[in-house]
Amino acid sequence: MDYAKQEFSSPLAPPRERRAHPRLALQVQIELREEGQDVPYRLETSDLSQGGCYIQTMMPISEGTYLNLTLWVNDAAVRVRGKVVTRHPQFGNGIMFLEFQGDGKRLLERYLDAMAV
Repeated sequence: MDYAKQEFSSPLAPPRERRAHPRLALQVQIELREEGQDVPYRLETSDLSQGGCYIQTMMPISEGTYLNLTLWVNDAAVRVRGKVVTRHPQFGNGIMFLEFQGDGKRLLERYLDAMAV
């Protein structure tokens, strides 16, 4: 076995990034409603990407819950269906974006491109 060519994982190496889109630390107004519920939550994102966002809340939503979201970017409402993919008790949720309405995906991409500069 050629040990010089073998790759080793260092315990100090950062974990491999699993996200498809880079996230930015952006605070954007967001309104979310659990599917089947009328009561909205109004919060801010703590980070945002083309594929999802993170929200901080003391009462996180259960993983697997589907949501109807409205993000406000550049005074435009971006509506998207999402799913809670992570839950951190007394801290927050990671939300994956599933389906954008209208030109929401393009609006969000344009906003993120401008903010990444």
